[in-house]
Amino acid sequence: MKKIGLFCGIVSMFVLVFSVWAQSGSGGDAPRLHYGTMWDAGSVETLKGQVVAVEKYVPGRGGTSYGLRLTMKTDSETVSVILGPVWYIEAQQFKFEPKDTLEVKGSRMSVQGQPTMIAAEVKKGVKALRLRNEAGSPLWSNQGR
Repeated sequence: MKKIGLFCGIVSMFVLVFSVWAQSGSGGDAPRLHYGTMWDAGSVETLKGQVVAVEKYVPGRGGTSYGLRLTMKTDSETVSVILGPVWYIEAQQFKFEPKDTLEVKGSRMSVQGQPTMIAAEVKKGVKALRLRNEAGSPLWSNQGR
């Protein structure tokens, strides 16, 4: 009987630790946002600038793949640019690096007081990466990973 009690205790502890770990999210105090629901067709504009940083992030819904975010410096400000899933961008044979010069069309907003843009299209030289349609719906939403 003691063995069964010990076994149940260990299993319960494992379940508790795993559930706390699974809910911990991205860490820190930053909320996990789902950017796809924040699209505003009334705030669409085009920015030109240079990439300062390229960063992978965990999507707000805790998805199974990473998203890609750029930090871009324009003539007047530094903006966080949310692109989309890394797997989709790689499938389009696009790569971003610091010092790339870009033109980004997307929905502009403020996230935690910081200028942010959800990109619909990114132009790098003569190449264009389409990420969302005019309504802001992701072009990758019906594609497999």
